[in-house]
Amino acid sequence: QVQLVESGGGLVQPGGSLRLACVGSGYIFSIYTMGWYRQAPGKQRELVAAITSGGNTNYADSVKGRFTISRDNAKNTVYLQMNSLKAEDTGVYYCKAIRLARDYWGQGTQVTVSS
Repeated sequence: QVQLVESGGGLVQPGGSLRLACVGSGYIFSIYTMGWYRQAPGKQRELVAAITSGGNTNYADSVKGRFTISRDNAKNTVYLQMNSLKAEDTGVYYCKAIRLARDYWGQGTQVTVSS
């Protein structure tokens, strides 16, 4: 049974940092591209960052220079380091595993940036 479990969300002040983690199980983690998505209230889910099995990364323009995605295949974990957080980064953050025609989603973790 495939599972993706996110953690690390919470309430943080503008300018602060959070580190999200997503642990995958039930599939071969290392061969999947892993992505972080977010969904703000009333908006569509959007890609934040992704990392391929070979370690190539891409980011949404809105987070470039502030967020860093990384993975540890030995721990079946993908991370999202978020720095200089802004109110507009608020939303539910989901991780996704993608390979060819298959994809799996986690349940999401809430990130709220507010003073």
